[in-house]
Amino acid sequence: MEIGRGAEAVITLDGDTVKKSRPAKSYRQPELDRRIRTERTLREARITSEARRLGVLTPIISDVTRFELKMERIEGEKLKDIISPELSRMVGETVGILHSGGIIHGDLTTSNMILSRGRICLIDFGLSYYEKTVEAQGVDVHVYFQTLESTHDRPRELMEAFVDGYIKTNPQAEAVLQRVKEIKARGRYL
Repeated sequence: MEIGRGAEAVITLDGDTVKKSRPAKSYRQPELDRRIRTERTLREARITSEARRLGVLTPIISDVTRFELKMERIEGEKLKDIISPELSRMVGETVGILHSGGIIHGDLTTSNMILSRGRICLIDFGLSYYEKTVEAQGVDVHVYFQTLESTHDRPRELMEAFVDGYIKTNPQAEAVLQRVKEIKARGRYL
């Protein structure tokens, strides 16, 4: 059963297994398309597993093929539906751990977070990459803040709660949060 579709992948559910498949793109040269889809699939699996080793709750990957990931289904509620200051503080702690480990999520939205068994679970590492710079971490946090501002009530309160959690787990937090202000002032974040 299809449960989601994005620009790069189709998500299906088969019992308790979530499958993320990257279908071929007809507009790309076939060999290049195969290489891109394979690299993105393998990178997503590797980074999802590495995030879990750092202590961040993620789906357990059970199988990886060239163009498909199979992983456990995470039971819980998406944060986009239940966000609160306490949950945003937990997100801050979780993202701080991820960033301290040199991982940038790349799509930190409340749609890619699930409250599961009292913990924040990060999903969809399709845009993730390894990077330890303050700039990359700042862009990641900026994306989260933009999500709060555009889709949730009381964004300032949620951002402040995030900061409280983030400072606890990321030694570079002060520099990253300063960079977030600079990124916002630039009006872009690339």
